Amino acid sequence: SEGYKEDIKRLNYEWLQEYFKVETGDIISLSNPKEEIIDKGGFIFFVLHEKQVVGTASLIKKTANTFELGKMAVTKWAQGKGIGENLLIYCLNYAKKQNIKSLILYSNISLKPAINLYLKYGFKKVQLETSLYERANIKMELQLSTTSNYEL
Repeated sequence: SEGYKEDIKRLNYEWLQEYFKVETGDIISLSNPKEEIIDKGGFIFFVLHEKQVVGTASLIKKTANTFELGKMAVTKWAQGKGIGENLLIYCLNYAKKQNIKSLILYSNISLKPAINLYLKYGFKKVQLETSLYERANIKMELQLSTTSNYEL
């Protein structure tokens, strides 16, 4: 929905400005999420709490079988309440339903809670190529199983 266009930008800018910086690629994709993510075969999800958007994540198409889990953010006051974990689980199960075989993500090892969450759900560290993001110093990948569902 176009009504959530500013929310993906607001939530991502919030954490980027706190921990890193907003990069050129972020400005492009977050200013044009429909064109840059959805129209290219990706998906954007939002978490609502009392009609307010408090979280978001995207599955960004890289190849027919591989998507990037990205643009994941939870507003500061809602962190620590399990919203990020539930959002991750939703993305994993949604990706499986779409027959996506592999998810990748780029992160930074300074984001310990996020890295631990990804490890908990089976993501493995893989070789980091030259990344789209200056802030990224780790790349992780998950081969999605066709037999199991992800749960808390």
